[in-house]
Amino acid sequence: MTTDTGNHMMDAQDHPKATIRDYWILTKPKVISLLLLTAVGAMFIAAGGMPNWLALLGMLVGGFMSAGAAGVYNMVYDADIDVNMKRTAKRPMVKGSVTPRNALIFAVALTLLSFAIIALTSNVLAALLSWAGIAFYVLIYTMWLKRSTWQNIVIGGAAGAIPPLVGWAAVTNDLSLLAWILFAVVFAWTPVHFWALALMVKKDYANVGVPMAPAVIGDRATVMQMVFYTFLTIVLTVLPFFLHQFSLAYFLAALVLNLVLALRMARVFMVVRAGGTVDRVTALPLYLYSMSYLALLFVVMALDRAIF
Repeated sequence: MTTDTGNHMMDAQDHPKATIRDYWILTKPKVISLLLLTAVGAMFIAAGGMPNWLALLGMLVGGFMSAGAAGVYNMVYDADIDVNMKRTAKRPMVKGSVTPRNALIFAVALTLLSFAIIALTSNVLAALLSWAGIAFYVLIYTMWLKRSTWQNIVIGGAAGAIPPLVGWAAVTNDLSLLAWILFAVVFAWTPVHFWALALMVKKDYANVGVPMAPAVIGDRATVMQMVFYTFLTIVLTVLPFFLHQFSLAYFLAALVLNLVLALRMARVFMVVRAGGTVDRVTALPLYLYSMSYLALLFVVMALDRAIF
């Protein structure tokens, strides 16, 4: 009896108590910020200015919950590999501060609340699209593609491209050609962004058996894929101008953003062309700029639709 009590106390001491910060980390707030910006940006683009304030507030809260739920499900499922990766070894699920059961309860609560909030403040189409994003990220990417093919982030990237559709639908209750172009921009941008990260931590992925492109097809082949997706991203960002959706001011701003993206990509390409291996110093500038690039692109789009 005494031994059982002692073991129980020792187990309790081994696992730190969960804090609000632990649950906050489970939602992947850094990832959410960019996803939320594309959703809100799409609202401003669709509205041609300031969208309905209630729908905007609902998107900020419900959109955060929706993306956060996907992040929690992902951490629950990936806890077995996160423990062996330096980048993820301190996550709450790995530390044991949040149990799988409590994490799942938290994720389900976020999932249900996100749908209710988005549906009540905008419309059911936007809410259903937000759920589609969760389902695709968890079922298609996390549970299937991530551990089965090096094309995981390409196909799985569709999940991260859904927020612009959610934002657009929240304003218009439909999906126009421009909404799908916004989806395509994020879809094409994702491999460039994520593979830049994967190039920096390829050993981690190889160690846990996740077939991320650099660990499977090598640096050179991965970078050549990234060059293709960079070109595709650039084409998709200027396409709306030729479809008369944006002004010349947007076109010029997009050219500047794309030029910097192309130069950052070219730096990585020159390394593999010379037969070198892409390290953190080489890939980090592209990775960091890719985030700013997408955020600035959506801000420029929103401003252009509001002003011109």
